[in-house]
Amino acid sequence: MKTLIALLRAVNVGGTGKLPMAELRGMAEDVGFDNVRTYIQSGNLIFSSSDAMPDARKALEQRLEDYAGKPVGVILRTAQEMHRVFDANPFPDAEPSKVGVLFLDNAPPPGIAETAKGQADEVIEPGEREVYIHFPSGMGRTKLRLAAMSDGTVRNINTVRKLVNMATGSGSK
Repeated sequence: MKTLIALLRAVNVGGTGKLPMAELRGMAEDVGFDNVRTYIQSGNLIFSSSDAMPDARKALEQRLEDYAGKPVGVILRTAQEMHRVFDANPFPDAEPSKVGVLFLDNAPPPGIAETAKGQADEVIEPGEREVYIHFPSGMGRTKLRLAAMSDGTVRNINTVRKLVNMATGSGSK
């Protein structure tokens, strides 16, 4: 059994994709996941599974599509991968609520920072399968658009830390 973290795209954000977290936990249990937990109302799911990651993802995506009537994007990371994402934060001195991580399935496209649209004071740093973004003026005010945003989902570094702690049972960093 490995601990996995699922990040759902476009769930309970801006009035779209309403999905009560109790429903999400129930769906995860229905497909056979264990130790199922959610964090806040934005589609963060922690669970244990003996399935290979692609199989776990496929099962969850199918169950979500059955529920929503349309595909729901899911990004998966192991607890260890999420811990590495947190540790690799290139903005450790920035206010945590102003550091976002765009999670992707694959490596960010080359030149992602150079092709950004609507960039003001944001600083963009590509990672392995994520993009770190410092939003000095706040995430809620940004006009920043990256081509890869339609393929991923953003969480602030506070949420990443909490998911790591929940998945690993460690205390706060």
